[in-house]
Amino acid sequence: MKLTFKTLIIMLLSVSMFGTVTAQQKKQASDTAVPAFILGAGDVLDISIWKEEGMQREVMIRPDGGISFPLIGDIQAGGKTTEQLQTEVKNKVQKFIPDAVVTVGVIQVNSNTVYVLGKVNRPGQYVAKHYVDVTQALAMAGGLTAYAAANSIKVLRRIGTQQTVFEFKYGDVEDGDDLKQNIILKNGDVIIVP
Repeated sequence: MKLTFKTLIIMLLSVSMFGTVTAQQKKQASDTAVPAFILGAGDVLDISIWKEEGMQREVMIRPDGGISFPLIGDIQAGGKTTEQLQTEVKNKVQKFIPDAVVTVGVIQVNSNTVYVLGKVNRPGQYVAKHYVDVTQALAMAGGLTAYAAANSIKVLRRIGTQQTVFEFKYGDVEDGDDLKQNIILKNGDVIIVP
C-alpha cells in the first residue's frame, strides 16, 4: 500500500484527535466518579463462605453499625464498603477456616435515607436505592410548590455532633449555572425548602 503525504497527515491527525478525546473522557470520568457505597444501619447483607455448610447468613446492620456472624461474633460493618467488610471477615475467619473464600453482597439498601421538608409537593423521608443529588431528591418529593423560595433552599448534614449547612439556589441550577452546589446527598441529609 502506497502512502501519500496527504494520507499520512490524515492518519496522524486521527490518532492525535483520538488520543485527546480519550484523555478528555478519562478526566470527565474521574470528575464524575460516584463514591463507593458505604454500608449503614438497616442495610441487609448476604455473607457467605464458599464450600462451608452453615456459613451463609442474611444479616441486617444494626443501628450501632454492627453485625453478628458465626465464629467471629460481632463485627463493625457500618461505615465500610463491601470490599472492606469482606476483607475483615476473611481475616477473622481464617483462624478457623484457612484459605476461606468470603463473599459479601448487599441484598437491600435501607441506609441511604434523605429527608425533604417544607414547600414541596410530597414532603417526607425517602430511601434512595442509589446515590441522589439535590435536584433528584426534590424531584422524588414531587418538586417545589408555587410558593417555595427556590433560591433559599438549604441542605443540612450532620457529621458527628457538628451540623453543616449547604446553600442551594434552584434557579441557578435550572439555568445550568453553579452546578457544583447540586451535591450528592449522604444518608441523613435534610433538604429544607422555605
